[in-house]
Amino acid sequence: MVKRMTVYGPVPSRRLGRSLGINTIPAKVCSYSCIYCQVGRTSRLQLERSPFSRPEETAVEVAEKIRRLREMGYSVDYLSFVANGEPTLDANLGRTIDLLKPLGVRIAVISNTSLLWRDDVRQDLAKADWVSLKVDSTREDVWRRVDRPHGKLRLSVILDGMLAFADIFRGELVTETMLVRNENDSERDIEQLARFLAGLKPARAYLSLPTRPPAERVVELPDEDVFNRAYQILHGCGIDVELLAEFEGTVFSSSGDVMDDLLAITAVHPMRKDAVDALLARAGSDWSRVAELIAAGYLAETEYQGEKYYLKISRRPQQYREEENDVDDTEAAG
Repeated sequence: MVKRMTVYGPVPSRRLGRSLGINTIPAKVCSYSCIYCQVGRTSRLQLERSPFSRPEETAVEVAEKIRRLREMGYSVDYLSFVANGEPTLDANLGRTIDLLKPLGVRIAVISNTSLLWRDDVRQDLAKADWVSLKVDSTREDVWRRVDRPHGKLRLSVILDGMLAFADIFRGELVTETMLVRNENDSERDIEQLARFLAGLKPARAYLSLPTRPPAERVVELPDEDVFNRAYQILHGCGIDVELLAEFEGTVFSSSGDVMDDLLAITAVHPMRKDAVDALLARAGSDWSRVAELIAAGYLAETEYQGEKYYLKISRRPQQYREEENDVDDTEAAG
């Protein structure tokens, strides 16, 4: 039996440097089932917040991880709530942030924004130092097709919630948009997105590409000229925009059992083979450990864009039964 680990990494982040991840959401509970999600389809679409974590236990686990890392000479730039589902679904998010503050490390939350219409969610997120809000489209039909939200969600309400949050947040607010070919990358889509972001006034807007294995095979990268044109449109609206299209690197750190580290990271962040190789080398281990995890059914190997990736298999494999997929997709379509 492989234990579930709440804290993972540090992982190299193109936005946050060396990020120690915190995953308090069970696999795979989310309010969206995005077609490009790197950890597969959502098995349980949920809107109600639940007490998924025990804040005191999470704080102790984080403090111990930081202690071990510092003993090994590693630094941590951020404590990042990056889950395999939506972090704000955890009703204990705000309490956990409060308990982590004394550790003296900046706190980040990467959210899909779906619950920002709730005042309690806005108040919890406002406790962080850095918050990323996802906005893949400002058009309802496109948003439903790409993000496949819970059927009770409405995009206009979410966008209003984002604006309300921006008014109260005193940390660094950024946005992220994943561009998928022929889905949300038309000039009309980007122009409408740019108008909304200009009103939101984030410190930075990131444009991303699906560079890791997506949930759906139909997902394709936009053409390079389309990606660059999107940059120009946002930049022309006075938005500080940055493109995220490059591999983040192989500097993953092991602070204990390399098998635990590998499973904790790949539950949220699929790892390329060269990154797994580097992690094993730093831990003084070899590929036989990975082979054990694959043989035991805990780790899956897949190929995308000519590269091999490794992803933890949750209680139910990523290839869910077809009838379960039909239920999720129907609910998400509203």
